[in-house]
Amino acid sequence: MAASNLLVRWLKAVGALLGGTLAVTGTRAAPLPPDRAEAMYHRYSGGGMTADGPALLVRKSLGDKVSLTGQLYIDAVSNASVDVVTTASPYKERRTEFSVGVDYAVRDSNLSFGLSRSDEPDYKADALSVDVSQEVFGGMTTVNLGFTRGADKVGQKSLGFFDQAKHWQYRLGVTQILTPKWLASANVEAIADSGYLGNPYRAARVFGAAVPENLPRTRSSRALNLRAIGDLGSRDAVRASYRYFWDNWQLKAHTLEGGYSRYVGESFLFDGFLRHYRQDGASFYSDNAQSQTTYVTRNRQLGTYDGNTLGGKVTYSYRKVPGQYEIKFNGALEVLRYRYSDYTDLRNGRAYSLSATVLQLYVTANY
Repeated sequence: MAASNLLVRWLKAVGALLGGTLAVTGTRAAPLPPDRAEAMYHRYSGGGMTADGPALLVRKSLGDKVSLTGQLYIDAVSNASVDVVTTASPYKERRTEFSVGVDYAVRDSNLSFGLSRSDEPDYKADALSVDVSQEVFGGMTTVNLGFTRGADKVGQKSLGFFDQAKHWQYRLGVTQILTPKWLASANVEAIADSGYLGNPYRAARVFGAAVPENLPRTRSSRALNLRAIGDLGSRDAVRASYRYFWDNWQLKAHTLEGGYSRYVGESFLFDGFLRHYRQDGASFYSDNAQSQTTYVTRNRQLGTYDGNTLGGKVTYSYRKVPGQYEIKFNGALEVLRYRYSDYTDLRNGRAYSLSATVLQLYVTANY
């Protein structure tokens, strides 16, 4: 019922926004995303887990009001992480995700509709998203509204599919041009989840014995993201952001990030960033519970931990013909390390830490 009321209020807000658009704007159409093709190879490696594969994206405009998008993303996963090796056997599987989208320009507004499906042997996820972007105050301010509805089928290889989960996400954001060289944005999200929210392969510990984890079947969470970007005037720019997340499981998380970008010559763009993350765990998380409770989990992602990520990206403009096409080669690398303060590696009895790398190599063509 609460999710339905939120959806009604969201639809009313969209209606009011579009009504204002039709009433106060002229005939100028909001710009559509540029026509684009992208091919990427991605690889994650760390903590006993490897996931890699290709990704393809194609975006094409139909006239000056409609743009279509199609995307394919594949992960080949080989998992022997600390969760797996201490409670189950290592495994290999493949996840495939398809998504399609439509962007529609209505005067100073952009409407976006998207459908996605993710498929793996024991988990299937479908999602529908709707977003509206509206320019106001002469283009100095942009307001964004968004909604995503997701439905998952959760399974276990030995049992087949046995349960479901549903997700609702509501988004509101404002981007403001502060000066000719600075802009800032604020975004809030409200998320409601229901159904099976755990992992059928994961075990908790109570008095040192392994027991199936048991999570609540509902969860509501909120997130606030603040961001600022500034042009330093010498073909370089800086950015900073802060994100705060909290939910009714008593989990709280803080993310602080700073980045710097600079053009070198006519062909190269270098970008680097440093991100810090800190999280306080859920109320029913326990490394080794000393009492039997209604809910219990040993999912380390619901525990207390912190970490840093150092990342860099290089973009090389290979060839550009104004008014026709532009081809770029891109490479991005992230190195991350997390320290878990209340999760024990049962293989050695010490507090667990995770080191990993994320690599992306891709080519983009705007045409």
